[in-house]
Parts: sequence; C-alpha cells; structure tokens
Amino acid sequence: MFRLKLPTDPRWANIAEDNLEEILTDHAWCEQKAATNAIGLITMVPEHTEMVTELLAIAQEELDHFNQVHEIIKKRGGVLGRTRKDDYVNDLVKFIVKGGDRKDLLVDKMLFAAMIEARSCERFKVLTENIKDEELKKFYNDLMISEANHYTTFIGFARQIGDPEKVNQRWEEWLEYEAQVIQSYGNKETIHG
Repeated sequence: MFRLKLPTDPRWANIAEDNLEEILTDHAWCEQKAATNAIGLITMVPEHTEMVTELLAIAQEELDHFNQVHEIIKKRGGVLGRTRKDDYVNDLVKFIVKGGDRKDLLVDKMLFAAMIEARSCERFKVLTENIKDEELKKFYNDLMISEANHYTTFIGFARQIGDPEKVNQRWEEWLEYEAQVIQSYGNKETIHG
C-alpha cells in the first residue's frame, strides 16, 4: 500500500491485544502528537492557504481521534494515563534534513509526517486483521482509512513544495531509512513499538 520495505509481523497484534489498556493509551497520545504536528506544520507554511486549510482539518481530525480513543478507554473503565515517549518517531526525526534551504526542510517535514501516517495505517491494518476484539477491529479499520488519506495529503504537499522528481527520490530514501529503523520495533504494546 505505502511501499513500506518491512511489513509488521502479525504477531505484534498479539502483543498489543495482551495489553489493550496500554495500546489504547499509547494510541491516544499518538493522535494528540499528530494533531500537534499538523499545527506545527501550519506555522511553517502560512503562505500556502490551501495547505493551511487542509492541515487545520487534519489537526481537528487527529484531535477527534484522540477523543474517540479516550472515550473507548473510559467506556472500558480505564484512565488515559501519562503521555508516552515514541522512540520510533524520535528515530525518524534524526533523518530530517539539517541545514540547507527552507524548501528542503519543508519537504522533509511533510515526508516525515507521511511516513508516520503510513506506518500507523499499516499497524491499524494489522490490528484489524489479527485481534479478536470486534469493537476495536471496526475502530481500527475506520482509522486505517483516515490515516491513508493523511499519508497521501502529506506526500502531495511535499510534491507541491518541492520538485516532484526530487521528492520521489527523497521518499525512496525515507523508505530505506524507515526499514532500518523499524527492525528494532514490533515487540511492545505501542502503536509504533
């Protein structure tokens, strides 16, 4: 779907399902961070009115997802819990171009966001196909579609900002880098862990 080089082992869903309270809390905070990232991107592209409008919609949708996860946690008798560090995302941050011109940085920030959405979508698909909890199967299937839309939006923004051919080449580099990073993950009850 996203040409991710290393798919998630379906057994990760078993790890997640063994501690749904933890995966839900981690997921809620991932949604909050995605909303914050979209708002941060707005500050970098204020001159691109259409992008600002779409990024506002993404931020609102991510906050809605945060609320939906929180409602599931409450319905199941849990509490949100403290925010979690996302080592996977922190590893991806290291690949964002340093120095250079503003356009290169903007392209990389969009590709960074696209990569997180792509992996999240892929993880939601794994959950949908492998967990027994029917409510969460449906929930993650719905979110999978939303995350796919965000992925394509961020890739599209990168191509609007930069030369599409160079953006495609840089996306290939992101895919290679992410494949190296993700090898260390898939063994914890977190969305990216």
